[in-house]
Order: sequence, then structure tokens, then C-alpha cells
Amino acid sequence: TNSLTMLWRLFKNLSEEQQRYEKQLIFEHPAFVKLCQQLLRDSRKMTRGDLVFSLHAAVKLGIPQNTLLVQTLVRVCQEKLNQLDNRCISVLATTLAGLEKDKNVSALQAGLQLLVEQRIPSIRDIFMLQNLMKCMGKDAPVFLKKKLEMAVLKEIDHLTFSNALRVFLALAAMNYCSIPILNACSKKIQENVHDVPFRPLILILEACYDLQYRNVKLFSALADYVHSAACLWDKRQIVLLLSAFETLGFQPHELMGVFAEKVTEDPEFLNLKNLLIVLRVYSRLYYVPRGQKNLFFEALHSCLIKYLPQISNTDLLKAAYSLCILGYLPHQALDELLQKDSRNELLLSGDLYKEQKEVMLRCVKTCMELDSPSFTKPALVPTENGSSLVSLNLRKAREALIELLGDENMFRQNVQLPYKYHIDFEIRMDSVRKKVLPITATDDGADSSVQRLAFLFVPLSAFCVGTMHPQGKLAMKKRHLNKLGYHVILVLNKKFQEMTNEDAVEFLKGKIYSENAFHFSEVTVRDNN
Repeated sequence: TNSLTMLWRLFKNLSEEQQRYEKQLIFEHPAFVKLCQQLLRDSRKMTRGDLVFSLHAAVKLGIPQNTLLVQTLVRVCQEKLNQLDNRCISVLATTLAGLEKDKNVSALQAGLQLLVEQRIPSIRDIFMLQNLMKCMGKDAPVFLKKKLEMAVLKEIDHLTFSNALRVFLALAAMNYCSIPILNACSKKIQENVHDVPFRPLILILEACYDLQYRNVKLFSALADYVHSAACLWDKRQIVLLLSAFETLGFQPHELMGVFAEKVTEDPEFLNLKNLLIVLRVYSRLYYVPRGQKNLFFEALHSCLIKYLPQISNTDLLKAAYSLCILGYLPHQALDELLQKDSRNELLLSGDLYKEQKEVMLRCVKTCMELDSPSFTKPALVPTENGSSLVSLNLRKAREALIELLGDENMFRQNVQLPYKYHIDFEIRMDSVRKKVLPITATDDGADSSVQRLAFLFVPLSAFCVGTMHPQGKLAMKKRHLNKLGYHVILVLNKKFQEMTNEDAVEFLKGKIYSENAFHFSEVTVRDNN
């Protein structure tokens, strides 16, 4: 056992290339064959510790699972399962996590789960508990996950930084979102954020995504740490971190600003893969750096032009779409895209993502028209009334508007605009913004003195996490409605639904008659940030 374990300890510190070479030498060595034969003969005479550690080392060294040695050790572990102490249970759980399921492994895992359930109350070591959580994995029954959670909570006051990190990731491995444990771990991670290496940073953010855990303080602490040390990080590492933040919908604006400067100064480091990631991140989180908007966009566009000969049709569409969402028209890339569209090379029949691509292409063409410098606000925007039925989540808003304005003829609901845009409610006011006008009185002419308000009731997911900063699609829609002559008022639907009827009326009154409500058309991307 000592020989096999020492082999593994030496082996694991080698590089991948060295491991491949050494593994071949080990397996071909006559002494190793004799060692394995002796393990096979003596397996039933071994102490519990020797047995478990022998199996662990054999598996880690890469001895095939279907060999007589590994299968025998697994069966003997099953026979001696009740004799194992807590440390052996932890090591065995780690070993089984690295094995494929077969008849013997499944039987041992089932027995181990029962034993863990019995032993949990006696385990006080958080390191062992997190190891069991990680090794029991997503397939563990819910009651077992709950017992492990309660055991960790009992020891939560003794949580160290390293254990906090392990427990956090173990919850993700178990696919179990325990808010009290996650909050405690997050606090400890924030206190020691400068000790977190790159790889664990990525794993923390991925775990938050997997567990649907949104902790703005944790995200901010991690983003501030990376921002403070951005000059020490490899640019490609920052790209991966920004991508991880983007999947969470969190905008690390200071980090994004610093990284945009790096891109503007030296865009050559961006390969095609990283360029597409950067475009996706900045467009979804709708971030435009202050004072260098055009330089940043031009740097990205120059990179895109460089890759035009080799870029796929789908990636070209995604890249153009991202830049258009940000309000920048990459003319050379768009020319290439439209040529491909005219040759019917973009939307192929049978493509699983054809519908999604159609939406993106329509969006690009809309941006080419509305965001063009030559576009002028139309005197009259043709509109259509949608269905008279109001969806359940807008019924409260409709009733509040009727109570506030006195008549349903004072507003329009479910308004369909050109470019496939939709407004939940439209209200029209006089030029001094003191009086709401009946819809019928303003329908015929294109009176420039009439102020048009567009109410959009949007879900929390349309904003960057922890803020009221709209994500890309919503920000683009808001910008385009401004171009069409509307003052856009965004309402967080979840909070609105939680209001009392009286508060809802007062809220809408404030939005309609407050002068601040009319400055949305002047809001720039920079102001939003």
C-alpha cells in the first residue's frame, strides 16, 4: 500500500506529458506487476486503511476499472464497508467519484450512501463533510443532501477560507443550493478575496450560475479584486472572467472599462474566439466605455475585418448583431453579411437555429435603418392595436391607469409598432407635459407638440444583476423607441405586482407627470453606465 500510494504521490506532480510517459514505464515494469499480484492475494487480509488507500492509488494511477485487481478491491471494500472509519469513508467516496458505474461500483455506492447517512451525525470535520458532498454528487437523494447540509451548518462557525471555498464548490457538485451555507462561504471568500487564484475564481462564478445563486456583494468583491490587479492578469484570463460574469448577467463595469482600454491600445491579442466572447459580453451587458466609444468599436471592428476570410457565416452574424446592439454599424462586416444573405447562405433550411438567426438578422437590418446617421424621426409612426385582451401580469397596470386617468380611452394598450416592436401601454400628453390627451383626439395628425410615453413592464432578468441597467436587447429597444419619438419608461414588473393598488396608482402618476420621466430620450449609454 505504501509503495502504491507513494507512486501516486510522485505521479500526480508530473506534467500531463510526463505522466503519459511515466505511466507506460510503470505499467511495463516487472516489479509493478508483482506488486499488483501481491495486492490481489492480500486484499482480504489488509487493514481498512490499507484497503481503501490501495484502491484510491490504483484508480488514480489509471489501472483500468475492468481489471481483476480493481474489481477485487471494490468487492472487498463492499464486504468490509461497516468497518470503515470516517476518514476511510471520505477517501472511498473520492475514489468512487472517479469510477464509471458498473455492477460492483453501483452496489458499493449504494452501501456507502447508507453508511454515510448513519455516520453524518458523528462527522465534525468540515473537510470530510465537503468531500462527501462533492463525492455523493448530483445523484445523491435529497434527504442525504439535507443531512449533509445540516451537518455543515453545525460547524459553520469554524469555517476557514480554504474550507469555505471547498464547501462552496461542493454544493455545486451536489447541485444543492443551501442559501445559509452559500452566504457564510461568500462572506469568508469576500474577506480573503485577494487569496483566490484564477481557476477557483472561475469555478466560483460557474458554481453561482449552476446553483442560480445571485450574490451581488460577492460578484462585486471578485470583480473589484480582478480590476485592482488587472495589470498582473493575462488578457485571456480576463476574457474568461468577463464571460463568466456575463453568464450571470452581472456587469463588472470598472473591470470592463479597464479591459476596453487594453483592447483599444492593442487589439491584436484577440483571436477570433476571444473576439466573439468580448462582443457577446459587452453587447449583452450593454457596456460602452466612457470617452472612447468610437475607438473601442473601431478596434473591435478592425479585428473582425481581419478574420472575415475565415469566419463562419453564423459567427459573422453574431459579431455584427453584437456591434449593432451597441449602436455601432460595422459597415464592412455588414456588407459581407448582406452579400451572404442575398446568396441565401445565412438561413439554410433544416438549420436547428434558423429561427434564432432570422431574429438576429432582422435586428441587424433594423439597426442599419434606425441607427444610421441619416435617419430622422418620422412625423407619424404607423401603429396597430394588438389584442384587446390584457395579459394577467399587466391587468393590475391597466386597472391602475383607468383609476388614475379616468377612462380607458386615455391610453392604448398592446401597441404594435414597425420593426416588430411592441409597447405595453402608450400615453400621449400635451407639449407642456401637464395634461394627458385622449387617444382619439391625437390619432389623425402628426402633431409634433404631442409627447408620447411608452410604458414597458419588464422582468428582472432584462436588467444587469443588482441594478436597473438594461441588458442589450432591452437597451437597444429603448434606443430605437427614442428614435421613433417615444419617451420610454421602464417598469420592473415584479416590484410593481407587489405594490398595493393605491401605491401602484401613485407610482404611475409619478412616472407620467414627473419631468424626469421625459428625459429618457436624452439618456446615453454612458449615462446608463
